[in-house]
Amino acid sequence: MKNLVLLIAETLVDKPDQVDVCEVFGRRINVLELKVADEDRGKIIGKEGRIVKAVRVIVNSAFAKLDKRATVELVRVMK
Repeated sequence: MKNLVLLIAETLVDKPDQVDVCEVFGRRINVLELKVADEDRGKIIGKEGRIVKAVRVIVNSAFAKLDKRATVELVRVMK
């Protein structure tokens, strides 16, 4: 699933080399932390958050086939 989010994010941004996805496993839900360059955050979020919501739906649907729950969080990289 990590590769799925990575592929989607790399196709949307201008700097695909700065895209990183980290998977955090929890008891009830898995979280995929998506990190992109500051300039590309708007492209991932989309107008009114539509793109990131669509990515969350895709990931949650893929995990539902495995009887698990997951979400995608856009993480800000602190410098």
